[in-house]
Parts: sequence; C-alpha cells; structure tokens
Amino acid sequence: MSTDFQQARAALGLRLRELREAHPEGRLTGSQLAERLGWSHSKISKLETGKQTATAADLQQWAEATGRPGAAAELQARLAGLESHTRSWRRQLAAGHRSVQDAITAEHARTTVLRIWENCLVAGMVQTAEYARHVFDRHATLMRSPRDTEDAVRARVQRQEGLYDGSKRYHIIMWEAALHALVCPPSVLAAQLDRLAGVIGLDTVELGIVPFNTPLKIHPGNSFWLYDERLVVAEDWHAELWIDDPAGIATYIRVWDTLRESAVYDADAHRIITRARRALGAP
Repeated sequence: MSTDFQQARAALGLRLRELREAHPEGRLTGSQLAERLGWSHSKISKLETGKQTATAADLQQWAEATGRPGAAAELQARLAGLESHTRSWRRQLAAGHRSVQDAITAEHARTTVLRIWENCLVAGMVQTAEYARHVFDRHATLMRSPRDTEDAVRARVQRQEGLYDGSKRYHIIMWEAALHALVCPPSVLAAQLDRLAGVIGLDTVELGIVPFNTPLKIHPGNSFWLYDERLVVAEDWHAELWIDDPAGIATYIRVWDTLRESAVYDADAHRIITRARRALGAP
C-alpha cells in the first residue's frame, strides 16, 4: 500500500473522529458510536486511525449517527479520491470481472504506446480465450467474487483487436516463468504458447522474454502496464495501483528499461517459447 494512500486514509480517519467529537448533542465516545451503529469498538478505532478503509455505506451511516447526514457526500468524495489510485479488488470485483475489463479497455483506447511487464502470466493482450478463462476462474475463486467469466473473456479478447491497429504499438516483456506456469491444463498452455510464437511476427508488437538463465539487473517484481507516459497500472494481491504522478511514472519507466536489458527478442524469444512447449510434452 502506498505512503500517499496511507496518508489519505489517515486524513479520512481524522475527519471521522472530528465528526464523532462534534456531535450536535455533545461529544460521543467511540463506544457510544459503536453501539449506535451496531459495530464493534475495534472497527471505530481502526477507521479513525486509518488502519481500515471505510466503505461508502460505512461513511453514510457514520455521518447520520454523528448527527451530520450532510457530511456523507464530503466523506464519500474523500473515499473516491483515495481509491482513484488504490483500487481494491474487493470493491472492483463486487459485480465481477467484466467491469474491471471495461475500465482498462477505456485506457487502452486512449493509448498509442503500451508497455507491459508480466512476471508470472502470459500478458492479457496476447492470451487465448481458453487461457484467459482459466485465469479469470482462478482469480474469482481466490477473491470470492461473482463469476462472470464468459463476459470477462469476451471483453479481453475483443480488446486484442488493437494488435491489428497500425497506429498502436505494444512492447511486451515476460519472464520465462510465465511460459511454464500451469495456471491451466497443459493442452491449453500449449495452444497459448503457439499463439505467442505467432505474435512475434506482428508489426505492432515487440515481444521479449527474460530467460531464466540470464543475469538480472533487478528482480522480476510485480506486473505492470505503462500507458504512454501518463499512467501506470500495477497489480498487487489486495488491489490495483493506478499511478499518474510524474515521479511514480518515471520510476516504472526506469524499471521497464532495466528489465528490457535482460530480454531477448525475435528468433531467440521464439526458441525459448518452443523450448517451453516441448517441456509440456505436447506434439
């Protein structure tokens, strides 16, 4: 979780405490507010100290319980600003994966040059439908989110039409581990590797592989996407980070450039993909 996010959440907590202590009928203690809301006292404490993120419903109830229902809009605006950069999977996936795919498709449409780093999965822009289906299913199980797999797969595959748009460029680097990760049956992975081999010939795509046996100038950390030089989207287990400040973007560009120095391309990349396919024992 970013320092900026922590600071914003702590500031929201201080505002919640102000509302509790400024109740029109007299200061409420944390225990009194917890009783009014039917919450645990620990929840009140965690929200006020910035150790837990409130939901929009939490903020509405807080404003009403502290006698300031009109403050709900202000609190929810603070929450929206806080989550514009740190988008928790719990909230994003409340309605399933399709809405997440639609949000990122809008960014793809605005982008001319997309740089992708993937450390453990085949990049979504070049996934087969069957491979994507297994990825979405496993993620939905982990996150306990609604399973709208087919809608999500269709959205992801439709986005790949950009690969054939001559006005766009895709620079994709993957760690070799992504070619071996059995997040799907071996037959599905074999077909996915065939798809990767075919992508190497596209004019709009530069596909690089960082081999297992190459010296690394930096460890292969979390996956991220660079949309032109205006936005970075990075994934973590709890959330997506949407980074648009110049210093943050500059850091990811340096990471990208460093990883790229260890990647191989064209025939060398094709040989690594072929080697991974043979390791599956596929014909």
